This record gives sequence, structure tokens and C-alpha cells, in this order.
Amino acid sequence: MKRIVVLGAGLVGKTMAIDLSKKNDVTAVDMSRDALRELEMHGIKTSQANFTDSNTIQSLVSDADLVVGAVPGFLGFQTAKTVIESGKNMVDISFFPEDPFLLDDLAKEKNVTVIMDCGVAPGMGNIILGYHDKRMAIREYECLVGGLPVVREWPFEYKAVFSPIDVIEEYTRPARYVQNGGLIIKEALSDPELVHFEQVGTLESWNSDGLRSLIKTMDHIPNMIEKTLRYPGCIEYLRVLRDSGFFSYEEIEIKGVKVRPIDVTANLLFPKWKLKPGEEEFTVMRIRLTGDENERPIMYEYNLLDRTDKSTNTLSMARTTGFTCTAAVNLVLSGRYKRKGISPPEYVGAEDGCFEFVMDYLNDRGVRYEMKTKT
Repeated sequence: MKRIVVLGAGLVGKTMAIDLSKKNDVTAVDMSRDALRELEMHGIKTSQANFTDSNTIQSLVSDADLVVGAVPGFLGFQTAKTVIESGKNMVDISFFPEDPFLLDDLAKEKNVTVIMDCGVAPGMGNIILGYHDKRMAIREYECLVGGLPVVREWPFEYKAVFSPIDVIEEYTRPARYVQNGGLIIKEALSDPELVHFEQVGTLESWNSDGLRSLIKTMDHIPNMIEKTLRYPGCIEYLRVLRDSGFFSYEEIEIKGVKVRPIDVTANLLFPKWKLKPGEEEFTVMRIRLTGDENERPIMYEYNLLDRTDKSTNTLSMARTTGFTCTAAVNLVLSGRYKRKGISPPEYVGAEDGCFEFVMDYLNDRGVRYEMKTKT
């Protein structure tokens, strides 16, 4: 039985801890006593700690065989650095804004395996791309993805399962994509277009910064783009808030008190974005890869539509993100994946047998990607 420490017990961290505890000795760590109490009901060991204290993290992971990172993005880079300095293998979903390859030399020096961005997107999309990149010459990669509530409520028609500041980051971080071999940078929420999905209806896609490591690791692919999906009309409200300064990190002074607008906005919006008890949501994703395989033009299309698991009250975004991560955890623990240094998920997909393992692992947990081809 392996010893695993899960840093972060939010909706996704909780789901991962429960999944991994079925065959491993798991300790969940979080700053929230309420979050940990729920995991204790599942017989999981817990520890309350502040993630900004590097010494505390090093102490908590000292006996671990592997560490799972599920902290908010703004804490992710330093947390990963601390875990690597402790000489521990890690799989992370914190999606921090810093370049993870800045930690590559350190991870190799410590002889550890660290898989970053291992969620649904980025994450599973990268694994799929890495798998096919070994087997065909890809010309175009497109990933459309979103997590949405079943019940639409004015004005945002959106509910968040991640840290509200991390969600807002999607609306402010410049979006990068690759077109005709060149890097294009546009503001987030740009180039909206309507896309129809069976069993869901029409959604609106817009540019977001989801390619991340693919821009560097897959620079031989001339066209790559990732776009976020929301219900039509949502982005107009977000643009108004962003362009009015409500998402700014720069402090302003109000009646002698300095505040960051982003903190005020996050606190105001989170109650509106929080899922109510019993409220259901779904995750939808479509990936298209176009190119040549065995000297023939071909397109692969992967479709995911996953809904809240009512039998366990597990949210879809927690399932699709968390189980991708725990699949990678099992790959590392079993020795199937052992590349040292920083590994984005596309490296995992390119490794023999790993793609199939992850797909089977997800399928066993009811997360099913439907694949079809067109020649």
C-alpha cells in the first residue's frame, strides 16, 4: 500500500482523495477544517495546514511515496517547488500561471517524476494529442471545453467548482494559440462563435489560454487552439466587469483602505457562482485532430459529455479532472511512467501503453470519451 498526500481538499481534491484511498494510504491536507471533516467521514486521514509554509509542507510529505497537488493556482508553483525539493514524485492540477519547465532542472536533480496540468483541459486533451502525435503528422488541433450548470440562472448562467480567482484568471490571462506556425496572442473572451453539441444545444466558444505547454512541446504542429465553452451571452457580462477594472490585481484606495478589485469581485461573485446543494452540472469537450496517417488524410474527433454522478453526489468537473489525475498517479506509482523531470500530460500520452491505461481507468469510473474518425 502506497502513502499518498493530497494537498488541497476542495471539490476536486476531495474526489481524488476518495478515489485513491480505495487502494492506498491517503492523507488529505487543507486549510479548511470543514473540508477535511467531510473526508474524515470516509476514513481518510487529514491534516490542517497553511500551504504558504514551506517547512510545514516538507514535514507533511516527508513519508509520502507521491504527492498530489490540488491547491489554488496562485499557490501552485511554490508548492510544487517545495515538494520537488523534498524529493517526492508529484502529479499536479493547480494550473499555476508560471512556466512549469522552470522547475525541470530541479526535478531532474532530485530524480523525481512530476506531471503538471493533469486535469481535463489542460490534461486529458494533452494526453490525447501526445498519443496521436506519435502516430500521425498533425496539422490541426482544436479543443473546445467547458463545465456548466444544468439550470441556467441570470445573469452569468455559470457555476464554479474551482477557486473563484482561478476562474477569473481565465477571463483576464491573454489567450495564446498557434496559426500557420506562428504564435498568436489575443485577449481572453475574444473571437466568440456559436457551436452546437448534441444533447446540450448551442454553446458559445471563446479564446482562452489553455494550450499552455503544448506551445513549446508541440511546436511542429502548425495550427493549435483551445477555446472555453459557456452558455451564449455570458461573455458580455464578463467583458463589462473586466474592462471596468473589477478583475484588476492593482490595489486601489477606498476610504483609506487599500484593496485589490479582484478580491472584492471574487467575494461578490462566488456566492452567485457556487452550486447549491443537489444542483447538477456537466462537462462537455470536443477535440479534433486533423493530419496524415499512413500517408492518408484523417481526422480524429473525441467527444465527452459527463454529468454529475447523483449516486455519489460527485460533480462532473471533479470526476473528469480528478480521475485523469488519479490515473496518472497510478501510472507513476506502478512504474509504468517514470520519466524524470517535469512532464506535461502530452509526454504521458506519448509513452507506450499510458494512453490506453488512462482511457480504461476513466471508463471504469464512468467517464467516457467517444472517438470517431473521418478520412
